[in-house]
Amino acid sequence: MIGEPEIDGGWETAEQVREAAPDLPDERVRAPRRPWWWALGGMVAASAVWAGTLAAQDRFADTPRMDYRHSANLCRDAPLKLLGEVAGKAFEDNETSRGESPAQDWASCRFGHMYEEESASYGAHVLVELHKKTDPGPEFATGPGGGSTYLRMDPGERREVPGLGDRAVLDRSYGDDGDRLTVLDGGAVFTLTVEWYPGEGEGSDAEVDVDAVEAAMIEDVRALMAKLRK
Repeated sequence: MIGEPEIDGGWETAEQVREAAPDLPDERVRAPRRPWWWALGGMVAASAVWAGTLAAQDRFADTPRMDYRHSANLCRDAPLKLLGEVAGKAFEDNETSRGESPAQDWASCRFGHMYEEESASYGAHVLVELHKKTDPGPEFATGPGGGSTYLRMDPGERREVPGLGDRAVLDRSYGDDGDRLTVLDGGAVFTLTVEWYPGEGEGSDAEVDVDAVEAAMIEDVRALMAKLRK
């Protein structure tokens, strides 16, 4: 324990130190305070840098992976060559559109065939959505799909497509007159919807090889993904 004489003695003031040693420069008396203030300043600066680093990491922690570029002309980038071969004639693009925003970029193209009474006709719609801030995974393939046509998809006919993006699903519509393929890969979502209309004339070729259509859809979307990959 500290004895009474130590307490009674008290602490010497700066003035008493100068009186005891008049030749001692003033800086010698004040010097011990400077390192403390500089150390505090360094700690504050380091804390600010660390906080900024953590804030930057938090801001980008949930940003989805983006491996694809925004298409300037999706009709050109997605010619649907294999689907055209299955249909027996090349698709004609008749509508292209695109948009950009801080949260999402998107591009769209519609394809079709001139109606012919004695042969099946096809229509197709391609949509590419690039989600730049929010991960689309939790809501993937839970709704009707952006840019969807009048098709009503049958939940009982859904099947997973392996080896395409992070996840891919193929939905068949009620009545077997259309299919929709949806692919999730990081922050990108690719959707291809195809409809067909059997010919009506006598002796028309009304049969549609659905398996061949679905195989062509998968490969045409795979080719589109390769085309837009950065």
